[in-house]
Amino acid sequence: MLGRDLLAELAADPRAEVTALGRADLDITDPDAVLAAVQGHDLVVNCAAWTDVDGAESAEEAATAVNGAGVRNLAAACAKTGARLLHVSTDYVLPGDATEPYAEDAPTSPVNAYGRSKLVGEQAVAELLPETGYTVRTAWLYGQHGPNFVATMLKLAAQRDSLDVVEDQHGQPTWSSALARQLVALGTAALAGQAPGGVYHGTGSGRTTWFGLARETYRLAGLDPERIRPTDSTAFVRPAVRPAFSVLAHGRWAQAGLAPLPDWRDQLAEALGTPVFTELALAARTTESGRPQ
Repeated sequence: MLGRDLLAELAADPRAEVTALGRADLDITDPDAVLAAVQGHDLVVNCAAWTDVDGAESAEEAATAVNGAGVRNLAAACAKTGARLLHVSTDYVLPGDATEPYAEDAPTSPVNAYGRSKLVGEQAVAELLPETGYTVRTAWLYGQHGPNFVATMLKLAAQRDSLDVVEDQHGQPTWSSALARQLVALGTAALAGQAPGGVYHGTGSGRTTWFGLARETYRLAGLDPERIRPTDSTAFVRPAVRPAFSVLAHGRWAQAGLAPLPDWRDQLAEALGTPVFTELALAARTTESGRPQ
C-alpha cells in the first residue's frame, strides 16, 4: 500500500533514480543480499514489514526476523555504504496508555508481539545510524492498494444495514499517499543535510476513534453516518492487544523544516476522491438508495 504510493510520488520527480524491490526481489533477512542491493544508492526507504499483528502473537520469532533483524541488515548496509535510511515504524512500539499525544522521545513499551518486533528494528536504526537513520512512525494507515479500514467500511456499507465500530481506541488516520509525500520530503531534506536523524511521527494531525473515522468516511462518501453504531473493544476480542491511545505528537518536523501531515479529515476527503474509493462509495450509495426507508 505505502510502497506503491511512494513509487507514484517518486515517478513525478525527474531528479529521482529509483530502484524498487519487492519481496520476491530482495529478502531483507539476508544480510549479503541487502548489502548488494543498497550499494550505489544515496537513500533507502524501508516499506517492508511483517504487518500481521494478530499472527505475530503466535509467530513472534518470524515477525522479529523481518521487523527486527531485517531492519538491522538494512541499517548495517547503509552504515557501510554511507546511504541514509528512512525506516517506517509504528505507534505500536508505545504502551497506548497516555492521555496526551506521545512525543517522539516518549518511553517505548509495546503491548503485543508485533510492537516488540518493530521496536527491535527501531533500536537497530538508532544504534547503527544515529545521525543518518530516520524512523517514521505511522498509524491507522489506509490507501488505494491493499486491504484497509476505510475500504472495508465502504465495502460493508454495500452489504449491511448497520455496522458496530469501536469508539474506545483513539488514534490518527493516515492516508498512505500523504505519508508517501512526507517521506519524499523528509528524504529530500535528509540528503540536503537539513533534517536531523531520529524519530519522526508520520500520522495525520488531529485525533479520532475508529467509530469517528467510520462515520466521517460515510459522511464524505454521501452515506448515512447514522448507520455506524458505537461499541467497545470487548465486542471484538482478537489475539493481540491493541493500544487504547495511539495519538502521536508531531513537533520534530519543525527541525527538518517541514510541516506535519494535514488534518486526518482533510486527508480522508482527498483520498475519497481517488478512483478506488470513488467506485466503492458509488456502489455503497447505490445499495443504500435501494433500501426501504
